[in-house]
Amino acid sequence: MVDDTQVMIRRLEEVSLNAWPALQTVVYDGWLLRFADGYTRRANSVYALYPSTTDTLEKVAYCEQVYQSRGQDCVFKMSAAVQPSNLDAMLEEQGYGADAATSVQTLNLKGVGLPDAETVRLDTEVTEEWLAAFCRLNDVDARRLPTMTRMLNSIVPAKCFASLQRNGETVAVGLAVAEGGYVGLFDIVTAAHARNQGLGTQLVLHLLNWGKSNGASHAYLQVMQNNAPALSLYAKLGYREQYRYWYRVKKLQP
Repeated sequence: MVDDTQVMIRRLEEVSLNAWPALQTVVYDGWLLRFADGYTRRANSVYALYPSTTDTLEKVAYCEQVYQSRGQDCVFKMSAAVQPSNLDAMLEEQGYGADAATSVQTLNLKGVGLPDAETVRLDTEVTEEWLAAFCRLNDVDARRLPTMTRMLNSIVPAKCFASLQRNGETVAVGLAVAEGGYVGLFDIVTAAHARNQGLGTQLVLHLLNWGKSNGASHAYLQVMQNNAPALSLYAKLGYREQYRYWYRVKKLQP
């Protein structure tokens, strides 16, 4: 029996799947196996979202074989909505460690205010300038750039790539994706020397208002539970936690 909480989690997981697409997806008896050349766990993990009929340990073994054949560890994204409900305990028994506890939070956009007159560029497609700024601000290995570009260009719903400039320098960037009444925020990052000046808040407000103009009534985001500055920022904006997810990881590479 699926309760209301599981329905809510599944809905948010589905819109986030569309907002952060993998390069390949294998559907296996209710589970989604996602692959993106190893870039981000979200795009390279198993989503056990839907009911299945095959023996669970048989399915786990299949997933391990597929990821190992691609030179990747086997990773499961876990939440209170996984199917079967005892999957987390089963994976722990199979030697999977828990990692990257994350809070999924939502915000009603009805009371969201307008941003200040900061210089912000909003693009509906990813640009070389946005990618370069994101890699610089987030210290991303340049070798990941081709994979990132393919993934971001694969987003089907409406999307917005925001860049905030100050004194001719891009000091903050972020991505918003709008679908089904929700706008999701991803990859929000501010330059180290420009933090604690309200710039992250202004960037988020620009993206939230873009979401409202694209039919969103609620926003969602995913933030690591050990990221105190981000948790504080989103709490001040009115975000509230709906559920948590984490990863179960088994090292399979030789």
